[in-house]
Amino acid sequence: MEILYEDNHLIAVNKEAGEIVQGDSTGDEPLVERVKKYIKKKYNKPGDVFLGIVHRIDRPVSGVVIFARTSKALSRMNKLIQDREIKKIYWALVKELPEKDEDELKHYVLKNSEKNKSYAFPKQKSGSKLGILKYKLISSSTNYHLLEIDLKTGRHHQIRCQLAKIGSPIRGDLKYGFSRSNKDGSISLHARKVEFIHPVKKEPVTIVASPPSSDPLWKEFENVM
Repeated sequence: MEILYEDNHLIAVNKEAGEIVQGDSTGDEPLVERVKKYIKKKYNKPGDVFLGIVHRIDRPVSGVVIFARTSKALSRMNKLIQDREIKKIYWALVKELPEKDEDELKHYVLKNSEKNKSYAFPKQKSGSKLGILKYKLISSSTNYHLLEIDLKTGRHHQIRCQLAKIGSPIRGDLKYGFSRSNKDGSISLHARKVEFIHPVKKEPVTIVASPPSSDPLWKEFENVM
């Protein structure tokens, strides 16, 4: 487990693709429990360890996940998210280039819980929520392109469905129209960087996660890392 940031209030981990942040019906050990065990062992803590989930990323996605070590830090981080004061940068590998090298996407995102899938529409529909992101092309290899995404809102599968909507589904993302899966079941979407003002120390914090070393395609973009 790669620890990216740690103090008395927060801890951030570079989640591997395939890990779940919180327990689900699969019964697989979630990341939150692994981090609790790490804290319990490192600090020799008796009893249960408090660990609040600040945000989640999808199971097939890798990258930065932040947890709160105190209830005060959790409530303050939740407020930062609510006020959109946490900057989240993602990297995505796509085969089909968007029409523009840089753009802001605004769609109304509608979640279908039965299919665990979201749909992006140009106009509001009943139950939909506005999804906003900015993307820019930062590098290209022989067959793929690396997009950097500044996520402005946190809707269900937002990046995945919005990029698919403009004809640029993420590599490996069968659910949103890519032609084939990645060998390990991941999709090539990575939570690269998170920036915010520390909820207790009031200092700027920047947390950066390296893309998965297990996928050789990411290595083709080492020039921008």
